[in-house]
Amino acid sequence: MDHDDRVLHGSSFGAAAAAYAEHRPDYAEAAVRWAIELAPGKRVLDIGAGTGKLTAILTALGADVTAVEPDPAMLAELRRRLPEARTIAGSAEEIPLPDASVDAVVAGQALHWFDMALAGPEIARVLVPGGVLAGLWNVDDDRIDWVAGLERVSESSASVTVTNWRTRAADAHLAEIDLPGLFSQVERAEFPHGQRRTAESLLATIATHSRLLVIDDQARADLLGRIRDYLTSRQETASGEFTLPMLTGVVRARRR
Repeated sequence: MDHDDRVLHGSSFGAAAAAYAEHRPDYAEAAVRWAIELAPGKRVLDIGAGTGKLTAILTALGADVTAVEPDPAMLAELRRRLPEARTIAGSAEEIPLPDASVDAVVAGQALHWFDMALAGPEIARVLVPGGVLAGLWNVDDDRIDWVAGLERVSESSASVTVTNWRTRAADAHLAEIDLPGLFSQVERAEFPHGQRRTAESLLATIATHSRLLVIDDQARADLLGRIRDYLTSRQETASGEFTLPMLTGVVRARRR
């Protein structure tokens, strides 16, 4: 994406904040632990925290979490769902925290929206030396036939897939956080995950993705209609609940 498209897509989620909170998946616990070598009391900044999907897991696992989110509607939804969480309005490019104040910075489904030329130095500023920056993404497992079909019929609107993650997305994210002099060599890992869905709830999830949020109402309705027809035609998804197979992909690097 060019800069203008990134801003347009990245700022689209507030219009669907409640649906995002209800339908988007959480993250594999093993992925969260690996991402930042999680230990109780670890000071963690969840940047671009959205409605708190990652904040909730980190808090439940005993981290000392500060959630920072720029979109007022997303931040309001986070505060409604996690009223005890420490939350601040802010962005990755302007982090409202002191120097060397956190042990880890994490971004769930968000790192690709950052302007890393600005965000990289800001993230390095708030991290202690040796602190970890990690990005996490849930990716649909298109090694499964019906998931690959969903990717085709949705015109890549459903999600990033395992294939895309392994061949393009992960490397792009690695390049974005490998800022000379600030971070160590980047590592990557994948962890099995899944989400219980019905055809309608999966449609509701897909409707919260940025491509659907920025197109006009008729185009959105047409695309969601084609996806509904596909899901109701497949034995795996036509009736009742099913598991959407996913991986949680992680990239991480250490502050020098």
